[in-house]
Amino acid sequence: MEKVYLKINGDNHQLEVKKSWNLLYVLRQVLKLTGAKCGCSTGDCGACKVLVDGEAKNSCTINVMKAVDKNIVTIEGLAAGPKLHPIQEAFIEAGAVQCGFCTPGMIISTKALLDRTPDPNEAEIVKALDNNICRCTGYVKIVEAVRLASAKLRIHPEAGGEVHD
Repeated sequence: MEKVYLKINGDNHQLEVKKSWNLLYVLRQVLKLTGAKCGCSTGDCGACKVLVDGEAKNSCTINVMKAVDKNIVTIEGLAAGPKLHPIQEAFIEAGAVQCGFCTPGMIISTKALLDRTPDPNEAEIVKALDNNICRCTGYVKIVEAVRLASAKLRIHPEAGGEVHD
């Protein structure tokens, strides 16, 4: 076991980990942050997405040792206690949440997109969500949710800040 320090959702964690563990395992099994889902373990489905230094990444493909000195944000880190992030609100309002398995990854990908492109067009939205698989929808409501989130954040940019400590 190795001692590592990880910054997750604004909190510093000192953990004992095996060098072979991936970040998803540490999040779910060690820290009990179960928002990121294990869908494929190969980086193909996007259910395990987290923000790593502001970029949406598949946590199942990141060795925990590579996560040291990174700023990691999970779906749990977007809400401020019971107050949902505007992107989370938009997904609910647009009806983009069905079974919910892919939703955390979709929201994380949306956050990364809107942080760099506040008013994306449809092609930019589709490209940003390309590595997120949803088996329940035809993605129409998900694209609508991203548009709604974009509008919410442009109206109230202060609501879209980084992790709430």
